[in-house]
Amino acid sequence: MNPRYTIVVDRASDWKWEIDGLRILEADEYLTHWSRPKKRPIRIINLCRRYSYLSGGYYCSLLAEARNDLPMPTVADILDLSRRSLYAFALPELNQRMNNTFQRLAEPPESDFTLYIFFGQASDSRFHRLANEIFDIFRYPLIKVRIAVGANRAIKSITPLGLDKVVKDNLATFFEQSIRHYTRLPERRRSSRKHALYDLAILANPGEQLPPSDADALQRFVKAGKALRMDVEIIQARDYHRIPEFDGLFLRETTALDNHTFRFARKAEAEGLPVIDDSKSILRCTNKVYMWERLSNHQLPTPHTIPLNRAVFDEQVITMLEEQLGYPMVLKIPDGCFSRGMFKAANRGQVRDAAASLFANSRLILAQEFMYTAYDWRIGILNGKPLFACKYKASRGHWQIVNHKDDGSVVAGGFQTLAVEDAPEHVVSLATKAAALIGNSLYGVDLKENDRGVFVIEINDNPNVDHGVEDKVLKGELYTEIMREFIRRIDASRL
Repeated sequence: MNPRYTIVVDRASDWKWEIDGLRILEADEYLTHWSRPKKRPIRIINLCRRYSYLSGGYYCSLLAEARNDLPMPTVADILDLSRRSLYAFALPELNQRMNNTFQRLAEPPESDFTLYIFFGQASDSRFHRLANEIFDIFRYPLIKVRIAVGANRAIKSITPLGLDKVVKDNLATFFEQSIRHYTRLPERRRSSRKHALYDLAILANPGEQLPPSDADALQRFVKAGKALRMDVEIIQARDYHRIPEFDGLFLRETTALDNHTFRFARKAEAEGLPVIDDSKSILRCTNKVYMWERLSNHQLPTPHTIPLNRAVFDEQVITMLEEQLGYPMVLKIPDGCFSRGMFKAANRGQVRDAAASLFANSRLILAQEFMYTAYDWRIGILNGKPLFACKYKASRGHWQIVNHKDDGSVVAGGFQTLAVEDAPEHVVSLATKAAALIGNSLYGVDLKENDRGVFVIEINDNPNVDHGVEDKVLKGELYTEIMREFIRRIDASRL
């Protein structure tokens, strides 16, 4: 198997370490002779001595980008740290982080000092959060930060460090530990077990009240990956800087456009990683206005829905809603999830109140006919193929699947999981058509069925996969099938 990382150095003598799993190239060889067809973008770690404009280090990153490789640092990174005036924008926030750290230290540094940051790791572990933030902004493998201590405590300079300085400054051990951590290369391999072929990150939030996958399901993903020679690691929001360490990213935290989940997806895609859920799917699924427009334009059946504009909402509009939708009706905020941001209005006063609450957060909202059913269908679709089928029952004494109570607690209804082939064919077929309008990722299509037919309610970009619910029929094969899809996408990205 080809190494996942290629290290570029000015001189072979600069490289002092024996680390299996890395390809070491001199800059002249990379610049002159190493442009050849390849199956996937190569991760280039540019450890040249200098990165100044038109230097060898500059050209290594420039040509890496021209060859569709993934260099660290990029040319943009090189320019950002070329002059203090270009990175000054980041200093106020970084200084705040640094001072917050100082305030927590029992014995803070008393004189000016240098903090080395190698692949996001701090030479002084007390400043690891500061190191992570600097590495997130300036993606240099080796960074030297001069910090002034005293009345005007602040970061004096942030500069790249050449590999030739590492040994001279007695940082060889720290360098080896840092690069092994970043590239996920152990100090020694166990001969009794074949090493993993793939590395997958699963983004999850252990504190989330209604996560897309519970803790048991997450561990089953890890187990399924291991059986396929895939190392699966559960990561959290603080691990944003580690995305390039992996071959793929699986979002198992509720997605939203205005939080870190969307940024994780965009960052992973920029690094050439397959992502489920991809950013386009998140963008399309999290807004019900977009989804309704998309489904309607393709003549797929949905409940009668009317978009409402805050700028022209008045009593005449409410009269129109009464005539077209009748009571009760449902008002929704476009980006609600798990039954949040949704009101059932039984009279004109409730329509006014619900609209006022929703318009406070969104220019557009949706009014929809109320369509009561004892249960909703959820069809899981992976890459265009049905994966699981569930009936989600309404919460007892409530009109929704999930009842969000005033005290903050939630009560979910019951469920019934069926084999896909045992679910009504017309329900599965409609779900598959609806998912195809969004993309080829993992979706949960919600549908209602009554005597008028089957209607698409919404499409979820990160559907629940919980142990004992969605996996009731397929059991471990459900997790294995999703892991196989990641392997297929990773392999395709290498072509």
